Amino acid sequence: MLKIVNVEKTFNKGTINEKKALNGINLHIKEGEFVTVIGGNGAGKSTILNMVAGVYPIDAGQIILDGEDISRKPEFARAKFLGRVFQDPMKGTAAGMEIQENLALAYRRGKKRTLKWSITKEEKKRYKEELKILDLGLEERLTSKVGLLSGGQRQALTLLMASLQKPKLLLLDEHTAALDPKTAAKVLELTKTIIEEHKLTAMMVTHNMKDAIRNGNRLIMMHEGQIIYDVKGEEKQNLKVQDLLEKFEQASGGEFANDRMMLA
Repeated sequence: MLKIVNVEKTFNKGTINEKKALNGINLHIKEGEFVTVIGGNGAGKSTILNMVAGVYPIDAGQIILDGEDISRKPEFARAKFLGRVFQDPMKGTAAGMEIQENLALAYRRGKKRTLKWSITKEEKKRYKEELKILDLGLEERLTSKVGLLSGGQRQALTLLMASLQKPKLLLLDEHTAALDPKTAAKVLELTKTIIEEHKLTAMMVTHNMKDAIRNGNRLIMMHEGQIIYDVKGEEKQNLKVQDLLEKFEQASGGEFANDRMMLA
């Protein structure tokens, strides 16, 4: 489903702040795989998601999605293929619009728009059914403004919106990092449910090593713009946090020093 071939990215090239974010990275993800991505600060975790989404242009290499080379496509042209959930719960929804209006925008992603009533009775019925999956009572609040919802509710709604059109690839960029532990656990459970029900291909960047181990069927660890560890199947299921720390030390030649990830 996704091929990243020798992709390179350097920020602020030729300046004192030059930073090599991706260093000839190669990654192939099969259809239906749920990949968790971990690594220290500046490892390239979020950069790799932004490269796939088209937020920044790549310096070299190729990004191929479902057989189509999207390396040079602008961000808006990739939107119909991708679902995205951001770290900030406020980014994925329009606060001044109703819940049903947000869902209607997501439902029409990549489709032609015309001058007619935006939400049909059939669509309202579908939105209610979809919202029931969240178990937050939002199916009875279709006309409520999204700005009235809590951060966790908005993130759950964003997750639903991102998967409504069954994207070729779902990108989750530390989407529980800004939530309290209880809400984060709830959103992670919803994530697993939605990915399994829709049989989605997904990449999830996380700073929480336990979450990276518990979720998905494949785990990759990044360091200095490269993948230094790639594990799946039974080996991944048997992983412990200490195993990850040891693998990091073996591959990088140094200790894992990231307070945020260690505390998590």
